[in-house]
Amino acid sequence: MFPALIMDFNRTVSRPLPQMGSADDAGGETHLLGWNLGAEDLIHIPEHWLKYEEPSALQHYYLAFMYTIFTIIALVGNGLVIWIFCISKSLRTPSNIFVINLALCDFLMMAKAPIFIYGSVQRTYQGHFLCQAFALAGTISGLGASITNAAIAYDRYSTIAKPFEGRMTYGRAFFIMILIWAYVFPWCFLPATEKWNRYVPEGYLTSCTIDYLTPTDETRAFIGIMFTICYIIPVSLVIYFYSQIVSHVFNHEKALREQAKKMNVESLRSNQDANAQSAEVRIAKAAITICFLFIAAWTPYAVVAMIGAFGDQSLLTPGITMIPAIFCKSVACFDPYVYAISHPRYRLELSKRIPCLGIEEKPPATASETQSTTTTTA
Repeated sequence: MFPALIMDFNRTVSRPLPQMGSADDAGGETHLLGWNLGAEDLIHIPEHWLKYEEPSALQHYYLAFMYTIFTIIALVGNGLVIWIFCISKSLRTPSNIFVINLALCDFLMMAKAPIFIYGSVQRTYQGHFLCQAFALAGTISGLGASITNAAIAYDRYSTIAKPFEGRMTYGRAFFIMILIWAYVFPWCFLPATEKWNRYVPEGYLTSCTIDYLTPTDETRAFIGIMFTICYIIPVSLVIYFYSQIVSHVFNHEKALREQAKKMNVESLRSNQDANAQSAEVRIAKAAITICFLFIAAWTPYAVVAMIGAFGDQSLLTPGITMIPAIFCKSVACFDPYVYAISHPRYRLELSKRIPCLGIEEKPPATASETQSTTTTTA
């Protein structure tokens, strides 16, 4: 399908290899990135990185420590979300299929972190195979999370704006899941096969991602199309659906207040309806928070990729490009804890199954309990 886009990446390194040995030829104390790698590894590294000095050991160890903390937090948090949502009957709803998928993406995002941690501790490129595995897992999890966030936004919009006909069914949820991964997989596996773009080291050469630095039309075309399909479109959908939710909630509340005023009553909503509406709004707030975190975390990386493909590459120093990568990993840590704070049924199941966490969540009142309370009060 893409025969014209096959590229010869062996031309990436154009300088003689001896010139990469040291930034200080006199003293020989300060090395350039890639100084200790052989030709079989250098052909996989964009030449842009090879002109920068190797970072200090302290910088590598600091990143290794930070990623270790991120990994523990993310794997525990997302592992709990996956476990609780799968084993709890009350949480096995069509809508929560998207929540589980997002947690799986976040789990995968940090499950690959030991490759980075190992490279940081060793202070060197971890080899072509591990680089490919790291980048492929990162692309699958990152793109999967972006489209899943759009699906969650659509589901919340349908549930709140169209409470009767908009409820998600298992059939529709599984169909959307198929569409999500059919949408994502081509952009993950084309670079893996090097049919169009490739996975390469970046920054300190301890992490790997899609090549956005090779100065070819094919690279720029891939980055431009991927930026549109995998970032602009999902973000636009998220913004549209949540703006519609906010507009609907405000209009609905305004209409209820006006009708109650005409009828000379305080409220038209029963206690049970108010509780149900409150739960829906809380879940929607959690989803909005998660989608906001996703946009905040991935926008810097998208900007870096666009600068690398179309802008001034001198702005992209190894240290600068490591910062967006940290933002990307941080969102995988925050997501499960946003649900822990804002999802009442999830907190209830956590309090039942892991009481040592000290979560005291009371079950929602049933219709009979609500009626009894109302009668007693009256």
